[in-house]
Amino acid sequence: MAAVQAVEDASGAKPAWRGGFGRLWTAAVVSRFGDALRTAALPLLAVTLTSDPFLIALVTACGYVPWILFGLLGGALADRVDQRRAMWTVDLVRAALVAAFAVAVGTGHASLPLLMLLAFVLTTLGTLFDNAATALLPSLVPSGALGSANARVMTGQQIAGSFLAAPLVPVLLAVSVAAPYGVDAASYVLAAALVASLRPAAPERAPRKPGATLRAEVAEGLRALWADRVLRGLCVATTVCNIGMGALIATLVLDVTGWLGAGQSGYAATVTAYGAGSAVGGLLARPLVRRLGRIRSVLLAGAVQAGCLVAVGSVRALGVTVTAMALFGLLGMVWNVNLATLVQERAPEAMLGRVSAAFRTVAVAGAPLGALMGGAAAGAWGLNTPALLASGLFMAAVAALIPARAA
Repeated sequence: MAAVQAVEDASGAKPAWRGGFGRLWTAAVVSRFGDALRTAALPLLAVTLTSDPFLIALVTACGYVPWILFGLLGGALADRVDQRRAMWTVDLVRAALVAAFAVAVGTGHASLPLLMLLAFVLTTLGTLFDNAATALLPSLVPSGALGSANARVMTGQQIAGSFLAAPLVPVLLAVSVAAPYGVDAASYVLAAALVASLRPAAPERAPRKPGATLRAEVAEGLRALWADRVLRGLCVATTVCNIGMGALIATLVLDVTGWLGAGQSGYAATVTAYGAGSAVGGLLARPLVRRLGRIRSVLLAGAVQAGCLVAVGSVRALGVTVTAMALFGLLGMVWNVNLATLVQERAPEAMLGRVSAAFRTVAVAGAPLGALMGGAAAGAWGLNTPALLASGLFMAAVAALIPARAA
């Protein structure tokens, strides 16, 4: 597999914009634009409802828990159903939910329980959507172009979220507190229409065994993930990183607005810098892979990210935080592009949804734990301590991944 991967990386194959990939890319970018408006606005809404760090972190945790409960099921369903149809159906349902939430916010009925419920339901639907999207992409681009396709999708999403959506949030909030959520609902509708127009090649699936159950198919996906040394090591490392990311994301708004005293504008600058760095990382991911290979690129990314988090948690200056988060985002994109591509390259085609789901379910399980740990640490030892906690976890993740580099 390593030799094949090296050939594909060196080939410079790129996905064609015309046809299915261009529409899938546009749908992903439009949807990300709307989601970025919502995710940037929600923490600001949460801090108007409570000042308790643990409760704010609990909102974030509710956005991860469904992966633990339903992630494996979503992957098994993604291998069974028409992936295109599953994606546009889920998007329409999410559009209706976010539109209803916009009405609740606009009429003054927002509450922390409602925020938690929205996060939980949207992520539950996302377990099917995300696994279906991962399994659909290889049917729209050549295998040698998967790395480039993943980088283009993720880079486009970051540009839409950081350079377009994040700066627009204060403008929309000035118009109406519900405006970001209304735009998010509209973005889901447009993305659903684009996905519905796709005509991908049908994946080759072996006939299902008589009496096969979702439980048995889920177990097959878990076994396939565990049997691959590279994917197993990457899954363990990503799980540890996600504990740190959960702690960081859940409390970043408190770190910037409270510990740094930088206010909403400082938080917006930090989020924008993170997204800008991520966009640059999408452009650098492929050249870095050509020089170092996928696993070594991931190791470098994790090590540098750990250093960035030390700076965020120990230097009380907005400029340092903004710079560190920009570099953190850049290396995070390198990690994510290689993660997605390795799963798509190494998992059996007929089991891609299940292997992807197994990977994500195990990895995402760390995030709600991290969010709760971050909230507790911020309340007990200071609003900057979750970033330092995350740094230590990233260092541990790099150490866990080192054995996989020889595979």
